[in-house]
Amino acid sequence: MRFILDLLYLLLGVAISPMVVYRVIRHKRYRAGWSQRFGKVIRKSPDKKCIWLHAVSVGEVNAAKTIIRELQTKFRDFEIVISTTTDTGFARASAVFGENLQVFYFPLDFSWIMRRAFRRICPALCLLMELEVWPNFVRIAQQLNTPVVVINGRISNKSLSRYRKVKPFAKKIFGKVSLVLAQTDEYAERFKDLGCPSERVIVTGSLKYDTAQITNKVEGADALADQLNIKDGRLWVAGATGNDEEKILLDVYQKLKKQKQFDDLRLAIVPRKPERFDEVAELIKQTGLEFIRYSQVKNQAAGKSSPPRRKYRASSIETIILGDTMGDLRKFYSLATVIFVGRSLVPMGGSDMMEAAALGKCTIFGPHAFNFRQTVDALLKDRGAIMVNDKEELLETIKKCLIEPDFAQRTANNGQEVIRKNQGATAKSIERIAALLNG
Repeated sequence: MRFILDLLYLLLGVAISPMVVYRVIRHKRYRAGWSQRFGKVIRKSPDKKCIWLHAVSVGEVNAAKTIIRELQTKFRDFEIVISTTTDTGFARASAVFGENLQVFYFPLDFSWIMRRAFRRICPALCLLMELEVWPNFVRIAQQLNTPVVVINGRISNKSLSRYRKVKPFAKKIFGKVSLVLAQTDEYAERFKDLGCPSERVIVTGSLKYDTAQITNKVEGADALADQLNIKDGRLWVAGATGNDEEKILLDVYQKLKKQKQFDDLRLAIVPRKPERFDEVAELIKQTGLEFIRYSQVKNQAAGKSSPPRRKYRASSIETIILGDTMGDLRKFYSLATVIFVGRSLVPMGGSDMMEAAALGKCTIFGPHAFNFRQTVDALLKDRGAIMVNDKEELLETIKKCLIEPDFAQRTANNGQEVIRKNQGATAKSIERIAALLNG
């Protein structure tokens, strides 16, 4: 079976190679870590027992923070290594954990590559964030008697549909998973439906509630506010935006600015993917609106502009801010009067709205946040966020939040309370992980 699977992987690799080459050249993606993708992983402490945690991209890396912190505290005799798939995930994991932990790119799921990776890593336990169950990975882990645990488990509608098309094959894969710690009852049933034995599926809640820090202050936000001159006036932050969405947001902003009562309103757009920064800059330029790229301001403040042709400073309340840096979204959110969480006005599945709600901000999102269904349901049930269906509803909702600050603050307070009462998944997950390691 593994030979057939390797052949299918090879054929797929040939088919997508033009796209990969295009992204390497055009977007500068997939350029690093190829030796690791081929299983050549070097551990920092090879004499220790090892826990291997895999988090695909930025969202999964962020969700893993509390789990990793607890593992480091409770299992000091283990080395923890972290793999990611995407460049942005690798950058985020390196920034958060790289000083103390080994971060590497997840090996390709060819059987010979995975065997090499397991031989070099020698994990006593494998933790997979959310889903990432690869056939050769789980097969080799089972052969080596290495438990595989899915933590913060979720299966989206799209993934469920795909797995059901190959259900007999999916059952063989999921049947090899040692334990699933699912976010919700619904996700738990989906794992069972795809072949996970019922006794191995446990609902622990979402780790993202635990990683969402309930606070009104974010380190570095004051410096950002000073650099961009946003200490006065009101700020609308559109975070983690996606394709075709920024045009809608800019149109809404222009309509708001035509009304005198919103003269002091500024807009900060922070695209979800860094390869879209230039595209969004061009889009703003085409509207004729004045804008500033935060990367220019940030580099100048850090002394990286050598020599600067002009001083980059957003001194006008008419200036739109393009947040074209990584790792600064929370700072923008903490300064916001109102937040729109992106990839939700267009059918892209949405972005994480927990962070915005945890910061005590009035949070708005569109109707296409299906990747965060449980969070959406919880926030809407307790009036901790606002869902809008289209551009017109977004315009009217932004108006209401700006004109009625008490309404916006009630929504913000409710959102913070929703985050608070749903926390606790980390402790439940660690308890189950400890039982496996100590058993």
